[in-house]
Amino acid sequence: MYNTRMSRFALLLSLAAMANAVAAPVDIDTAAQLYQAAAIREQVRASLGSMPAHIRKLFQGNTSAPLSDTQLTAVNVAAVRAFRIDVFEAPALSAFASNLDAETVKKAETFLASDTGKRWVAADVGLASLSDEDADKIMNGDMTAAATPQRTVLFEKLERAERSSESTIQILLTMGTAVALGTAVGSGMEPGPVEERARKSGEASRQTLEDNMREPMRRYVAYGYRDLSDADLKHVLSFLQSTAGKQYISAYMASLDAGFHAMGRRCGEQLGESLRELAMAQLATEHVDPAPPAIAKPHP
Repeated sequence: MYNTRMSRFALLLSLAAMANAVAAPVDIDTAAQLYQAAAIREQVRASLGSMPAHIRKLFQGNTSAPLSDTQLTAVNVAAVRAFRIDVFEAPALSAFASNLDAETVKKAETFLASDTGKRWVAADVGLASLSDEDADKIMNGDMTAAATPQRTVLFEKLERAERSSESTIQILLTMGTAVALGTAVGSGMEPGPVEERARKSGEASRQTLEDNMREPMRRYVAYGYRDLSDADLKHVLSFLQSTAGKQYISAYMASLDAGFHAMGRRCGEQLGESLRELAMAQLATEHVDPAPPAIAKPHP
């Protein structure tokens, strides 16, 4: 009995070691090669130009504590300084590597090197490069691509396999948390409780937001992939539904989350400093003693 138990225990240890070996994260250089093949830098860089306007809209939508024009200018300046590819890339690459393993990298690189993989990446870069106006038209259904019942079904499956809605909502929630933190720091509040409230609020609304985003994102994917053939779409879907494809998408989402969190945090920190300086300047102005009245010139 003792030997049997020891043999089972040894087998379990061996299986655990094998599982850990397979799931071991890859190094940064290996992750960077896949990151480059997927054109993640190009996709993110194309979206950064519109981020200051999005952050400004988030503040303008806060009607309970409206900001002045000077404060809104500080919001814009902070966002421009924070939403840069060099702020995004280091944490994004680290998270990407931590969520990849050698087998996933091998299969993902093979797929991305195929003709279909290259067309898929090019389509994603094209989507990221769309103007906000065109993106809104596509999501609202004002700009559409030719469709067939078969392609509609494929796009519904692709949207879920790519986890497009989840990724979009995660980025929006990250931006909302950055806004809350920036406002808290700028007003002298303790940032910890504010961040916790923002996180809980986001989690409470996450599922509803994702459900509401699915149809707009399906239109978005359908438009972006309009030049891919049905065979291409099936090939992409086959990869995304594979074990390696699912792990690749998880790593991709972790990368975006880490990168946008870093940019959002940088934005909040810089914005907090700017709002504090504005508040101190305003306070100093309000407490300046009025100038003494001019002494009347005596008559000769």
